[in-house]
Amino acid sequence: MSSKSRKHSEELGDFTTGIQVIPISLLAIFIGFVASLVAWALLRLIGFFTNLFYYQRIDSTLSSPAHNHLGLWAILVPVIGSLVVGFMARYGSERIRGHGIPEAIESILMNGSRVHPRLALLKPISAAISIGSGGPFGAEGPIIMTGGAFGSLIAQFFHLTSAERKTLLVAGAAAGMSATFAAPLSAVLLAVELLLFEWKPRSAIPVALASATAGATRRYILGLGPLFPVTSHPIFIGPAGLFGCLLTGILAGGLSALLTVGVYAAEDTFQKLPIHWMWWPAIGGLFVGIGGVIFPPALGVGYDNIALLLKGNTALQFLLGILIVKSLIWMISLGSGTSGGVLAPLLMMGAALGGIEGMFLPHYGEGFWPLVSMGAILGGTMRSPFTGIVFAIELTHDLNMLLPLLVACFLAHAFTVLTLKRSILTEKIARRGYHLSREYALDPLEILFVREVMRTNVVALPADAKLEQVRELIRPVAKERGQHIYPIVDSDAKLLGVVSRNYLLKLYEESHGSSCKSPLRAVLSGEPVVAFSDEPLRVVVYRMVETGFTRFPVVDRDDQRKLLGMVSLDDLLRARSRNLEEERARERVLRLRLPLGRGKGEQITVDVTSK
Repeated sequence: MSSKSRKHSEELGDFTTGIQVIPISLLAIFIGFVASLVAWALLRLIGFFTNLFYYQRIDSTLSSPAHNHLGLWAILVPVIGSLVVGFMARYGSERIRGHGIPEAIESILMNGSRVHPRLALLKPISAAISIGSGGPFGAEGPIIMTGGAFGSLIAQFFHLTSAERKTLLVAGAAAGMSATFAAPLSAVLLAVELLLFEWKPRSAIPVALASATAGATRRYILGLGPLFPVTSHPIFIGPAGLFGCLLTGILAGGLSALLTVGVYAAEDTFQKLPIHWMWWPAIGGLFVGIGGVIFPPALGVGYDNIALLLKGNTALQFLLGILIVKSLIWMISLGSGTSGGVLAPLLMMGAALGGIEGMFLPHYGEGFWPLVSMGAILGGTMRSPFTGIVFAIELTHDLNMLLPLLVACFLAHAFTVLTLKRSILTEKIARRGYHLSREYALDPLEILFVREVMRTNVVALPADAKLEQVRELIRPVAKERGQHIYPIVDSDAKLLGVVSRNYLLKLYEESHGSSCKSPLRAVLSGEPVVAFSDEPLRVVVYRMVETGFTRFPVVDRDDQRKLLGMVSLDDLLRARSRNLEEERARERVLRLRLPLGRGKGEQITVDVTSK
């Protein structure tokens, strides 16, 4: 290998991250601190409105609406709160509607990671009013969106790319979740699985630092974790326990699918109403109020209910109340377009399902099956199995649950992937006319080089050839080979430039008399844009985008005038087709030969190789 080629190979590192990650990381650390304060403020605001609506007192401590003494008047509280949210959405910002994460995804993918300053103010206030008035939501969705909004706002004050703004938006979102749940690692995983749409150090490092900053800051403003401490469970549960985890995962996947379908069925029903969407949250609030009278624990965030479920020995009536009443009012109110999060309700419903399963599955300690089901419901509904596993462990600090959660979360994930095209998050984006794929894979253009796809059987034109000679030469070539770009070479076969077939024909048609006698070197201008044989195809694709050309001559890196072939967009597509064939073509690689004896010293060889 030559020195230039060796030097180029050394430049092709594992990652493309540069020194710019350092200032972005410093900004992310600051955003992590700000987002933790935002999370603290929103939780206090929820407590303030809960105490104001249900207990008519001024207090910012988180309280459960379930213990109110309003009687039937409690039905009106969610209606009033939802009316306020509806007015705020119509006259303030429609983007405060929903549970936050789809809105964050849309800001990243469609709006260049730009968030309007108004949203950073209205989203937490509307969410606090919605949840404080009994809405069956979690605080994490609005906190994620609000933290992301502040991250985006801070990024907009600096001269940054859209990708860098995205990193800081996600850093704020992850920091908000980290501060809310004392779960910094799962916040990073949620960012990777749901928001970043990439796995690169340029974004993962700042997001991780922001989440860690928020997790450390939480110690001083909200206290240490775990949020839901439990007694450690056995590290080994045996085949019966693993079978129970399999069953738990499948049932959690079924509940995840049912909840997803239910939310959007409710949304479709509201869209058929002959009234403005501003009034929909109030109708949803009416159902919340009725459900709160029937089963008061269904109201509000419900962190206390999750803690109770994880302690085990919960009454069947309580479990059914959460699974039926909480689920129904959550689906209806979320479908009405009010403001609130989904993580806490999913945790509660998953834990309730696990509580019922624990009545007939083997006993491995109090709260074992509620914890397994709680993680599985996140893996299935959010389509984020790694987040579900780590989140459940960080909430409880019970590392012994790693294996049961691994089985259940991925089975729930498998169930929803096979039964639903989109998750509860991406369905909302799809309904706005966009499509989002959440599969991460290595691009074949990253690992294939120009030398593997370039065409070497090309026609090069001598620089001293005349136009009338060239015209007769390129006609059969274009017809037989479809070559549209011709390299121009000198007498030593060194590349001088390129010219298109159409341009040559146009010159010939416009030329008169002696002009046809002009050599080709007279029509060349500037240096040709080339590709090197040792370049990854991804680099060539970017060069095509930057230059607008879709065909390049291929040259040697050591001798940039030495023509090796041509590469075009069609060749890159063939590289894609190679990857597609690897995914679709099935073949049996190993041959199995069975000797079947016919008689003494005789045998038949049966070849069962197939394609």
